[in-house]
Amino acid sequence: MWKRISGRKLGRNTNQRKALFRNLASQLIIREAITTTEAKAKAVKPFIEKLITIARSGSLNSRRALLSEMTQESLVKKMIERIGPTFKDRPGGYTRIIKLGPRVSDSAKMVRIEFVENIAEKEKTVRKEQKRPQIKVKEGAKKRQAPKKPNKTKVKAV
Repeated sequence: MWKRISGRKLGRNTNQRKALFRNLASQLIIREAITTTEAKAKAVKPFIEKLITIARSGSLNSRRALLSEMTQESLVKKMIERIGPTFKDRPGGYTRIIKLGPRVSDSAKMVRIEFVENIAEKEKTVRKEQKRPQIKVKEGAKKRQAPKKPNKTKVKAV
């Protein structure tokens, strides 16, 4: 009897499919946008969005859950420290798929999958807000000045 089975097989067995999803997700985390086929992008989108939802909390448990899916510690660190806080207020829909057109060699439908919000720009604004406030000098206080160096000019002997 036919059952409803979610997910795409993509012509691969289970281990190859898991490896493909991990590789696509890790490249998306590193580059923040990748170009791939439409079928692969639609298949990896739920996988990466679940990882981002886990990363939003930033707890030790979420770090361990991400480590079980992602193999590199640096990717988990980026997910917890940069990507998770970026999407803290968003209830879902962290990625978008933009159609590009057919690939030249085999006419496969190509798309670009990327994060909805720009991670680098968000990080710059957060860093600006977190900068230390400058110390204000009182009006009557004198500013320190470096001691003046004597003017050393060379005199030629005639």
